[in-house]
Amino acid sequence: MAWNEPGNGNKDKDPWGNKNNQGGGPPDLEDMLKKLWKQVTAGSGGNKSSNSGGASVKSPLSKMGFYIILAIIALVYGFSGLYTINEKERGVVTRFGAYHETVGAGLHWLPKFIDRYQRVDISSIERTSIEGVMLTKDENIVVVRLGVQYRIDNPKDYLFNVNSPEDTITQAAESALREVVGNAIMDDIITTGREVIKVDTLVLLETIMEPYKTGLIVSEVTLEEADAPSQVKAAFQDAIKAREDEERYINTAQSYENQIVPAAEGNAAKILEAATAYEQSAIALARGDVAKFEKLLPEYLAAPEVTRQRLYLETMEKVYSRVNKVIIDVEGGNNMMYLPLDQLIKNNRTTTTPNN
Repeated sequence: MAWNEPGNGNKDKDPWGNKNNQGGGPPDLEDMLKKLWKQVTAGSGGNKSSNSGGASVKSPLSKMGFYIILAIIALVYGFSGLYTINEKERGVVTRFGAYHETVGAGLHWLPKFIDRYQRVDISSIERTSIEGVMLTKDENIVVVRLGVQYRIDNPKDYLFNVNSPEDTITQAAESALREVVGNAIMDDIITTGREVIKVDTLVLLETIMEPYKTGLIVSEVTLEEADAPSQVKAAFQDAIKAREDEERYINTAQSYENQIVPAAEGNAAKILEAATAYEQSAIALARGDVAKFEKLLPEYLAAPEVTRQRLYLETMEKVYSRVNKVIIDVEGGNNMMYLPLDQLIKNNRTTTTPNN
């Protein structure tokens, strides 16, 4: 039986408990909440209520049911505040819109509708590029392009200190590059000084960024291009080629020097050692002769004639011992020369054997 069919006790009521509801629509929400609150308070006071007939009626909402609803609401509220932060992220928590704390990776909880959180990726490397036509110290124009790699280091500073950290680092990098290029000469920028330009730009960029506290840290800068304008590029390329040729010639000369100098030093050391050895030998020989003369001098002073005769015979003995000719003194005045052929052949074999 439907709620509004004849014979139904609820004929004059609608589904929301309103009598004589002529409009047929739902009741006002405020009235419904007020009735619910009256039922709760009546149930907590003994679950009784007085009606127009004076009879007591039990409240449809018990005290235990009310506590269960509160517990469910509390559980839903508690679980709604759970959130997870990844390893590569940090969570920045705000309370009523103001910064509260920064949390690391893991499972966290915050009171819903009071605190909010925002994830910040601190591991991703971002990149920006700066390119421009700049004036060097020697008043030349150079086209330079610099690449800058950076990442988030402080999530709080990144979110709250600067409106646009990326634009800030781009402008700071351009300013640092212009200052470094303005203090360098053209040849160094496009040839041998590129590494110095890169390092100086990185140091100056970090110095400029520090007071802003953007929460960004520069990991690397790369000098991607440093060249003369297209109108004079050919002339600069010729100059670069000439400088490269100069360096090549210098390297060749140094290589030749490295080969010749050690050999010359070795020969000089060898000659010096030979000279030193000869010096020592000559000194030793001279000292021997002096010692021999000093030993012979007393004998000569004692018997000059005998000593001279003895020295002559000793000398002739040494001389004749080294020759292969024998002179025989024959009585009558005719001397005869004798050649010992067997001795000559023996000496010849002795001298030729080592060569074979």
